[in-house]
Amino acid sequence: MQITAKMVKELRDKTGAGMMDCKKALAETEGDFEKAVEYLREHGIAKAAKKEGRETAEGAIATYVHPGDKLGVMVEINCETDFVARTDDFKSFCRDVAMHIAASAPLCVAREEMDQDMLNKERELFKNEMINEGKPEKIVDKIVEGKIEKYLSEVVLLEQPFVKDNDLTVGEYLKNTIGALGENMGIKRFTRFRLGE
Repeated sequence: MQITAKMVKELRDKTGAGMMDCKKALAETEGDFEKAVEYLREHGIAKAAKKEGRETAEGAIATYVHPGDKLGVMVEINCETDFVARTDDFKSFCRDVAMHIAASAPLCVAREEMDQDMLNKERELFKNEMINEGKPEKIVDKIVEGKIEKYLSEVVLLEQPFVKDNDLTVGEYLKNTIGALGENMGIKRFTRFRLGE
């Protein structure tokens, strides 16, 4: 099958991967767009895994102020070099993450940062709810852990579905961007302000 520039551009727009990576993905999947997206995700995650642990001392602080000036976000995103920090793709990723934080109100970046007291209270509430519903004692703990996992996917930034593409989590979007830009990145911290809070 002939791989056209239009096909490559369409795949790049959907995934954010580099042009050559998109062309290779389409060639490997014989022009099948959905399979090419999967191919890029798998290879982007593999590339990102190789880069884990590399120091990220450069980056940017991105801001987003929602129309109406009543909600704003400031987020620090790190990368390895100032060269990448100045690229449009990196800046676009930073803007997307800041906008996502404004829309989704996560509590922390990664699950390891979750307040354990808050998590224990949630666990206790879920457990009492299951007992009050008359669920058998032997399955209550499994149900509670399932509810905790769902809760974490709603409040942990890296585990939330990305607002611009619900098929991706923010963590997957980060890994895809690492694969596309070719160096390690990390979302360090964020602050979300709402007028009156």
